[in-house]
Amino acid sequence: MSKDNYSAPIARLDLNLFRVFAVIYRERNLTRAAEQLCVSQSAVSHALARMRQQLDDPLFIREAQGVVPTPLALRIWPDVQEGLGFLQRAAAHSHSFEPIRDITAVTLAMLEVIEPAVLPTLVKALHSAVPGICVTSARIKRSTLKADLASGRIDCAIDVAQAADGELSHSFLSRDEFVVVSRSSAAIDRDHYFVAQHITVSSRRMGYGVVDFELARQGYQRQIAARCQHYESACRLVAGSDLLLTMPHSLAMSSNAYLGNHIHPLPVSVPGVELHLFWHREREADPANTWLRNTLLDAMQ
Repeated sequence: MSKDNYSAPIARLDLNLFRVFAVIYRERNLTRAAEQLCVSQSAVSHALARMRQQLDDPLFIREAQGVVPTPLALRIWPDVQEGLGFLQRAAAHSHSFEPIRDITAVTLAMLEVIEPAVLPTLVKALHSAVPGICVTSARIKRSTLKADLASGRIDCAIDVAQAADGELSHSFLSRDEFVVVSRSSAAIDRDHYFVAQHITVSSRRMGYGVVDFELARQGYQRQIAARCQHYESACRLVAGSDLLLTMPHSLAMSSNAYLGNHIHPLPVSVPGVELHLFWHREREADPANTWLRNTLLDAMQ
């Protein structure tokens, strides 16, 4: 067999011929192969002739009881058998979904400030369902969020409630009320709250945070003595001062567990933080994404 004849035909080879080859190989008889394939014997003979021409080998030699494979057929049989097995599993996977089998990794985008509060719960739920799964938490970037979700670079995003977008679907995930964190255990009333000095947390260098926007709407203003980027840093500042920190309750529980700070009810009415789970509409019917969404929603609720 020439090297050129062996390598060139593969791009033109009909993969259905391998199925015919496999049945002939197992049955060692063209009539029985035709019965297994539910086609005429002439159709089997025609398919075998095409494969012989493409591979430049007889593949099967007639004998009294049927046919026997040639040395080439014997050599390629293990690969043909394995290849057909891969194709059968691929076809089965297209009609069924099993998380343990089909999901190895997920990527979630979320705000840095909420990661300490929500990520442990989500990772625990995902590892419980799929022990070997790798969970990646990525910084949310709203300017590219839709493209990231559509492409699958990010599977789902967790963010505060946003204005409706026709390309994104979302579902309520959790609601977190604001509390006050202080070094002292003494109760904090409205008067104390507005006399005290505060820490605000924001990634921006200036401007109101969420709490101050709402307070300003009600005609109140806090005295801001420090501004930092992360709640954990702010909690450490509280532990060494008389400053007050207003933050979501779940974050306060996770960030202050080892600092000895005290958590108090917020003495003024401020709407809590509402988190939503976001995904792209193009992945609405994707069984893997559907499973992921349901797992995350169940974990948080």
